Amino acid sequence: MRLVVHVTVCLLVALAVTASSTELQQCTAQQLVVVKGVEKQPLISATKRLVESMESAGSPLSPAIIATLETAYLKKTDDEVSSAIQAALDPLCIAGVDINAESRVMVTSGDCPKNLIESGWRTFLVKVHNQAEITPVLKCESPNAAPVYQQGEWPRERPKSKQKLVDAEDLPDRFLTFSMLDRPPVQRRLSGLKLEYRILLLYSRDRGKREGTLSFHVGAGTQDIGFRHAIPVLFDCRPAVNVKLNVQDFDGQPTTCGLVIKDQQERVYPHQSRRLAPDFFFHQQIYRADGESVALPPGKYSVDVSRGPEYMPLNFEVVIPDEAQFELTIKLKRWIHLAKLNWWSGDHHIHAAGCSHYDSPTEGVGPKAMMRHILGENLNVGNVLSWGPYWYSQKRFFEGDISKLS
Repeated sequence: MRLVVHVTVCLLVALAVTASSTELQQCTAQQLVVVKGVEKQPLISATKRLVESMESAGSPLSPAIIATLETAYLKKTDDEVSSAIQAALDPLCIAGVDINAESRVMVTSGDCPKNLIESGWRTFLVKVHNQAEITPVLKCESPNAAPVYQQGEWPRERPKSKQKLVDAEDLPDRFLTFSMLDRPPVQRRLSGLKLEYRILLLYSRDRGKREGTLSFHVGAGTQDIGFRHAIPVLFDCRPAVNVKLNVQDFDGQPTTCGLVIKDQQERVYPHQSRRLAPDFFFHQQIYRADGESVALPPGKYSVDVSRGPEYMPLNFEVVIPDEAQFELTIKLKRWIHLAKLNWWSGDHHIHAAGCSHYDSPTEGVGPKAMMRHILGENLNVGNVLSWGPYWYSQKRFFEGDISKLS
């Protein structure tokens, strides 16, 4: 049975009617096939766009690799150029995607280091051997990128027992977020060239060893049979920097504020799709009190700081060094203090549940998370409502008096 499987894989990858023992060894070793018969002019143009896109993604190729590519462009024959380009770029590939003449997709694991970083992005290449020379969108999927929350619906169309809710036990496996980079100069669709490289961005919520599964296809029903359209990947997720926040009010007292943190590519941290309370997916900002922290990869960030309309908005850039811990001091400034004029800020309509709040793994938003947001917006009064959904879960928080959290 194993021999039959190996022969089938080799037929697809090597484009051979029969497979020699040498070809079988190469196929078993999961090496990316060296593609032949690619004209050099379009391949060079596509590779130059790839280099530009890697730079715009914040992950420029090393000077050594760029020098190797420049040398490859000068070679004389088509096969010499394509072989040299593949020799330079294949070691950066997390996967090789083979689209056969029937548009079936098979995936092979690449040899690049499978390193991610906690709360941050890493960039990888995907090698595409497009035997069918078709031009669809190459799509990536992973069960490890499934949602970590489900939004509530009102009114509910079906009983909760029949909804596909997110169980808390599912969350550890859902650590991954991915994005296929398809903005210019890279095109959204495959070019139709027999060989090209695509850019895959991967984000890890966690640190440590994590196994994930990546699969690729070019449309419904194009996955190869026998699970060969997917590969398991053991990632080594490096810890991010623990950024401790010293948040000081206008009078030097510790307080809470809202923070919108973005990198040089305008990506928001922590990633909104991986957030659970007290950080919410429907806000760009997070709220942190004095002495609390946020995990950030080393790099340069812009930070917007706010604390309601009585405070001056702050914006600054910060470079997070490659260290285990870093301290960041934030000093807030008021432009007015309305409480001293007997005007008291408040929100009399805060939902404990419903709208864009969580349906699972928790039912609605808990009091501690709501109190954090109230403090972060400098509200003197917060009036919390419960309606319709989650009533039986939420009613235990209503004490018939001012909350003990106040």
